[in-house]
Amino acid sequence: MALKAEHPSIGLLACALERAKLRTIDLAELIGAAEAQIGEGAAPRKAELYQTWIAFNADHRLLHFAYFNLSIALRAAGDLVASINALQEALRLDPSFTSARINLGRAYEDAGQVAEAVRQWRALVDGSSQVTPELVAHRVMALEHIGRVLEPTERLDLAEEALRAAVELRPEKTEAAQHWIALRQRQCKWPALQPSERASRKQMIAAMSPISLAAFSDDPMFQLARANRYSRTFVGRPEGGPLGPPAAKRKLGFGKRLKVGYVSSDLREHAVGFALAEVFELHDKSAFEIFAYYCGEPRAHDRTQERIKSQVDRWQDIGSLSDLQAARRIMEDEIDVLVDVNGYTKHARTKIFAYRPAPVIVNWCGYPGTMGSPYHQYLIADDKIIPPECELFYSERVLRLPCNQPLDRKRRIDPATPTRADVGLPEGAFVYASFNGMQKVTPASFARWMAILADVPNSVLWLLSGDGGANERLKEAAARGGVAAERLVFARKAPNPQHLARIVLADLFLDTMPYGAHSTAADALTMGLPIMTIAGKSFASRFCASVVSAAGLPDLVCQTSDEYVRRAIEFGRNPSSLARYRERLRSGRELSALRDVPALTKRLEGLFWQMQSEAERGVLPTPDLTNLDVYFEIGAELDLETIETLDWPAYRELYADRLKAWDRHEPIAPDRRFWRDGGRSDASVAAAA
Repeated sequence: MALKAEHPSIGLLACALERAKLRTIDLAELIGAAEAQIGEGAAPRKAELYQTWIAFNADHRLLHFAYFNLSIALRAAGDLVASINALQEALRLDPSFTSARINLGRAYEDAGQVAEAVRQWRALVDGSSQVTPELVAHRVMALEHIGRVLEPTERLDLAEEALRAAVELRPEKTEAAQHWIALRQRQCKWPALQPSERASRKQMIAAMSPISLAAFSDDPMFQLARANRYSRTFVGRPEGGPLGPPAAKRKLGFGKRLKVGYVSSDLREHAVGFALAEVFELHDKSAFEIFAYYCGEPRAHDRTQERIKSQVDRWQDIGSLSDLQAARRIMEDEIDVLVDVNGYTKHARTKIFAYRPAPVIVNWCGYPGTMGSPYHQYLIADDKIIPPECELFYSERVLRLPCNQPLDRKRRIDPATPTRADVGLPEGAFVYASFNGMQKVTPASFARWMAILADVPNSVLWLLSGDGGANERLKEAAARGGVAAERLVFARKAPNPQHLARIVLADLFLDTMPYGAHSTAADALTMGLPIMTIAGKSFASRFCASVVSAAGLPDLVCQTSDEYVRRAIEFGRNPSSLARYRERLRSGRELSALRDVPALTKRLEGLFWQMQSEAERGVLPTPDLTNLDVYFEIGAELDLETIETLDWPAYRELYADRLKAWDRHEPIAPDRRFWRDGGRSDASVAAAA
């Protein structure tokens, strides 16, 4: 192997290689010499060192450890096949070597051999009855890997089984429970939470991801507290501390453009990609330099992504970069305003923001809630989603657009509108529809729908087809509630243009609660389908009310569940009464705030300049994280599923009473939320509109 003489570790390597041949270097020294290899070509040098030692120490009692370390070096050098061979040899020497079994499964997964990966991890789980902290930790890790890789293969039953086993082994570890709960929500397996002797209800609630919690409970106070806990435990502090915040550059004179960066895994054929495509086109390129940092699937390359690429000043795929490397890239680009378009959603790279690679960090468009982090300074919404009196539920400073839902007015719609018969709908029926994901369908939402169907005999409910037996589960639930299963019709998944074309076959869209329709609502309204929704308390439960109002139908926003059910029944019994709403959507389509994307973009740019101005003046907001551990502990003990039935005074009283009890035991510092003057006064939050 040819080596550069100037490399500082070359002498050490040459000496270690010679001693390995002479069998005069023990394994600990060998590992030290290998770890000293840094810089370009380090991985091949490490591999050569381990291979040499193995060749001359075939009878060593720790030979399996050498093979294990060799596999890591080979993997780093890009030789996956040789890495697999080394791990197999380590396991041949010691079949109980659980670390090697974990890594062998990961290697097979990366080679595209998911079934073999699962077989390796299953062998670890089933292979030993011993109970030691290390073995339990490795079993949990193997079970989590099984659940993770089986979910995309639609083996949801086996994925759920593995994750539940991990929960029972280590209930204090939240990762397995988080994914287990999300799987149950996606499959409409109710109740979503199933406590056991080892895993309490409080532990399961504490394990929920912020996005799952938004679909579980309409409790904005607990959502903030959970987001903060999630930020601290799952994202954590960046290694080595933050890179910034760097000093903001003053934009003096003409020709100085504000640098705005968008970080997202969804700049493709995805609801977020559809929403932002036209915004990118409308950005004033003379005043703004737009950077897109893409962290999603590397092989997307679809029409929407190509369109976005053509409209930004710089597109950078950061998927292969570490969080630190990505943060450094953003900092080197001297971004002024960095927009987090993922929040706590799938494929999010939240730790990038923890490094503070830009002076201004904004939460917008991709996530329906607060980040509860110390580094997201702003959140963009509108006054329907977050009325001023509700800002206490958000750690960021809230800034507002006319309507928070951007959309693409150039979306392609299939010109061939199907008939009802084509999609399995009865011709003469009143068709209620809900095209939200199954994870948003709660027992309470479903019960409301069944009450509506029961009172409108000649009606059906049209839903998007679900996964893992969700369709059959909902049919069975309908039958138990006295509604014939065939009155539930499930729409097959279809390309977006075809889906948009079939929306017009429905009569009325029934929104879910507490996580309502977002881009789905914009699609329905664009196609002329009226929507009934309930304005709840949280971001996710108020978003659809914002979209419906922006489309010109604010009178279809209900304040209570009873109103929602009553009015949906009235429309079903008197279908002609919907004609005026359809006409309003048709005649006001291009004049509505929902479709005024130029106004939204212009206002968005004004907000970016406002943030830049505040950065230059040194008055950037500091996220308010006061007392969130207290609110978390209180919220985790509540009956979160019933909170949507509470009005605002009852909701405030629920927390205020528990805060007073907490304060008697352990005094609480004053905050701007439910707790004023340490809880020793009667001051309270104004009722939200």
